[in-house]
Amino acid sequence: QPPAFGFLFDVDGVLVRGSQPVPAARRAFQRLADGSGGLRVPVVFLTNAGNCLRSEKAQELSRALGMQVSPEQVILSHSPLQLFSQFHQKCMLVAGQGPVEEIAHNLGFKHVVTIEALRKAYPLLDMVDQSRRPKELPPPTTGFPTIEGVILFGEPVRWETSLQLITDVLLSNGNPGAEPQDAPYPHLPVLACNMDLLWMAEAKMPSRFGHGTFLLCLENIYKKVTGRELKYEALIGKPSTVTYRYAEYLIKQQAEKQGWKAPIRRLYAVGDNPMSDVYGANLYNNYLKSAQQNQVRAGVKRNPQAAGPQTEDYLELRKDCNSSVESCDSILVCTGVYRHDKGVPSKTEQCTTKEVFHGHRDFCFDPSLVEASYIVQDVNDAVQLAFKKENWS
Repeated sequence: QPPAFGFLFDVDGVLVRGSQPVPAARRAFQRLADGSGGLRVPVVFLTNAGNCLRSEKAQELSRALGMQVSPEQVILSHSPLQLFSQFHQKCMLVAGQGPVEEIAHNLGFKHVVTIEALRKAYPLLDMVDQSRRPKELPPPTTGFPTIEGVILFGEPVRWETSLQLITDVLLSNGNPGAEPQDAPYPHLPVLACNMDLLWMAEAKMPSRFGHGTFLLCLENIYKKVTGRELKYEALIGKPSTVTYRYAEYLIKQQAEKQGWKAPIRRLYAVGDNPMSDVYGANLYNNYLKSAQQNQVRAGVKRNPQAAGPQTEDYLELRKDCNSSVESCDSILVCTGVYRHDKGVPSKTEQCTTKEVFHGHRDFCFDPSLVEASYIVQDVNDAVQLAFKKENWS
């Protein structure tokens, strides 16, 4: 019988911890696999990682899970930027780690400038590290392009350099070598991927700083310097609704490719982080409920934080993908950020625990959005739970 459901799996804290596979992950995918090693159910790997190409992440997952994962099954935090075509011809400053130029070109951006290229063009801007300060006054920079927007792919290595140069670009309207004028406002468009404040790696301390921490620094520096709020053209990656809409599109593509005729009705989003995985799945579930009531636009406007001011355009971009999905259930596992060493909490513990909101500034805190539909020990239990709900063997 064709499946009427699909899975959205987070990666770090659910399938792997840093470079080490979670033991339950292979057991889970043995349940999902058919006799020939393929999947019996459509699966998308929905991660806020963004410092690599989809093909590289697919290879990593293939090794970790012991089965073939294709790039078309992977959504990185920046993958939905393929839909932001009105920026693809602009000169964009890109920040993050890994092959950021190659990532940007693969997403459709034609003209990009890296932080390092900007630093070399204007060496007098980067003054925190005394060892990198020019020993002599450099000649004036000529021929450097005017920057028309900023893409924040992920946390950089040298935060002080990126914070300084991004702020310079915003304050100078893309011309950091020009004589200072009044800072423009609104400033240049900023597209940010991955809002996770914290993430889970191999360290015994439970949480490492994520890109959300870098964004928090940038927002506060910009406001302290200008007295105004840093604005985002779009915030993508989990928990933004546009990211889950894109995931639904890929789930349906998989089902069609396999020849499964039954419409996909339900999604199960498995994650370890209440502030991104659970919040995002629940926010998307609310969006789906609004869509069923023919109130899509009203629903998006009630949640303006979903993906920035142009959310509605992007959600309607895939008009060939009319939504048959009715629900998106959130399943929280205890192998990562969430209570990674304490097992499954009781309902009483869940109700009495006071959470500090780690979500992004532009996402309103609603306690119901960080309350998972289900809490289980690990990803294998999550798959079993979904199979039981679907009466699937």
